Amino acid sequence: MFDPAIVRPALVDSFRKLAPRTQLRNPVMFCVYIGSILTTILWLAALGGQAEAPAGFILAIALWLWFTVLFANFAEALAEGRSKAQAASLRSAKHNVVAKKLNAPHPKAPIQIVASTDLRKGDVVLIETGDVVPADGEVIEGVASVDESAITGESAPVIRESGGDFSSVTGGTRVLSDWIVVRVSVNPGEAFLDRMIAMVEGAKRQKTPNEIALTILLVALTLVLLFATATLLPFSMFSVQTMKAGHVVTITALVALLVCLIPTTIGGLLSAIGVAGMSRMMQANVIATSGRAVEAAGDVDVLLLDKTGTITLGNRQASAFMPGPWTSEQELADAAQLSSLADETPEGRSIVVLAKQRFNLRERDMGSLHATFLAFSAQSRMSGVDLPGREIRKGAADSVKQYVESHGGRFPAELDAAVADVARRGSTPLVVADRQGDVVRALGVVELKDIVKGGIKERFAELRKMGIKTVMITGDNRLTAAAIAAEAGVDDFLAEATPEAKLSMIRSHQGEGRLVAMTGDGTNDAPALAQADVAVAMNSGTQAAKEAGNMVDLDSNPTKLIEIVEIGKQMLMTRGSLTTFSIANDVAKYFAIIPAAFATTYPQLRVLDVMHLNSPSSAILSAVIFNALIIVALIPLALKGVKYRALGAASLLRRNLLIYGLGGILLPFPFIKLIDVILKAFGWV
Repeated sequence: MFDPAIVRPALVDSFRKLAPRTQLRNPVMFCVYIGSILTTILWLAALGGQAEAPAGFILAIALWLWFTVLFANFAEALAEGRSKAQAASLRSAKHNVVAKKLNAPHPKAPIQIVASTDLRKGDVVLIETGDVVPADGEVIEGVASVDESAITGESAPVIRESGGDFSSVTGGTRVLSDWIVVRVSVNPGEAFLDRMIAMVEGAKRQKTPNEIALTILLVALTLVLLFATATLLPFSMFSVQTMKAGHVVTITALVALLVCLIPTTIGGLLSAIGVAGMSRMMQANVIATSGRAVEAAGDVDVLLLDKTGTITLGNRQASAFMPGPWTSEQELADAAQLSSLADETPEGRSIVVLAKQRFNLRERDMGSLHATFLAFSAQSRMSGVDLPGREIRKGAADSVKQYVESHGGRFPAELDAAVADVARRGSTPLVVADRQGDVVRALGVVELKDIVKGGIKERFAELRKMGIKTVMITGDNRLTAAAIAAEAGVDDFLAEATPEAKLSMIRSHQGEGRLVAMTGDGTNDAPALAQADVAVAMNSGTQAAKEAGNMVDLDSNPTKLIEIVEIGKQMLMTRGSLTTFSIANDVAKYFAIIPAAFATTYPQLRVLDVMHLNSPSSAILSAVIFNALIIVALIPLALKGVKYRALGAASLLRRNLLIYGLGGILLPFPFIKLIDVILKAFGWV
């Protein structure tokens, strides 16, 4: 957070941001900026003999007001500096390379060597082994292994091929093997990396609706306090003239009072909180194409989650051996393992592992078996192994049943019932049969289960506490979908999902006033992604999906959607917590400055001097110093964010009021008193 490589530029930017046009973007801090200029002018006037207060006191107030502005600038510059460092890593992935432009969309068409910056949308290029992808596009012919580590940070190469949901390539990645023909989908300056760099740097960061609403509230509060403070001068002049006692309140004291009472803490940190929210997304390897998307993630109350890869592991795993009426469980496990020894699918490997775990079946001598393995085929829907005098087959229930009956065997009713039970639970039944000579037997059923990810049910329970509804999207039939939904603990599910059904569901929830988040990677997901409030496109997906979404997950991990929502919630929690603290700690500064400024005119106000500060000038200066230093103290919290907790809105409000509200009121008292003691000890007041 405080890396010198980031801090040094941030210190320089703090002074650059003193430009009036920059300060005007933040109305609250602009008031402090004007107060700094005014007190500086008053100090110069005091040096010229027109003193309303001691020149040293005015100078001290002016300096600390300037520090307040600089500290707020530093918080924003530090947040932007972290984003710029992340953008630099993205920029390093950009290469101005030569491209092999084709005159026709075919690898044997004439090639024209051009610079990547000369490519335009619709151009077709050939990319071969070792070539850098010159621009974003879609693979229209060929298949290749692509190194995307410069973008995703993941060292493992990925396959990109024409057709399907994995046809998108990104400029700056490198082809490791084979070749592809790519149709360029963007013009120079519009590429994925260009847009991401601009967003990460914050150059195009727009204020989010909540941020705008909060800014309006802070401006309204500042205006009320400004008008209230302005009326204090004539009241003071009237009182002194009428009572013939006391001193008229100074302009310097009124400026200090205004700065300490307006919400400068949150005003100075508000922009940094927004930039830091996008930065935290980037740390999660998610690039938000708008700040609004980050905030919307915090407001989401419906999550649409794909079953495969998000809720389940995506690979069916063997979970149980269910023997037939004349077979033991160990005999079934032995036969199932034998037929799976050469099966490299996740399902086949899981059968081998389950047999080892249950019956310690291991260390088979493949040479002594004299086995001939049969690979799975779509025609037979079976695989298996041929041993001397014995055949073992495993596969779909109807295919194995036909195999048994065609060889004169009988398929028992008990196995039919077992197959039905497995299917009803949402699992996949795999039947194993054995043939020795003329004897053919159906040995039993292996249950392949789509394993629900560990801890996912607890995460859904946390989301439910926060008022977020989870909906599982799957192409499975309703029976299977219902079983998995019940095990995972989701609130609802959409079975046999089509693009039209997804779009209809999103619109239905939005019609009820809900905000919807979803992930997708295919062209068929694009309509739903475009409709969703938070749409996370997989980086491995198609260009259409990435264009439709407002976030891109560089890791292409569908589970990331839950983390994205948590980051959005954390940003809103941080903003709410610091707003509560900022408004609350103004109360303590009121007790410090009001008695100091007006006690000579209104002696009754001394009862408010609960801190028993040394002198009026010490009280005012102590409050101004605390007001500046608290911004610095809260910068780490603004950038890192308050700790995420799965709480509902009501619970969160109570927690904020207790910790940040009560803490905001109590914390300034001891620290203002400490500053007052230090000022007196050094004789600075």
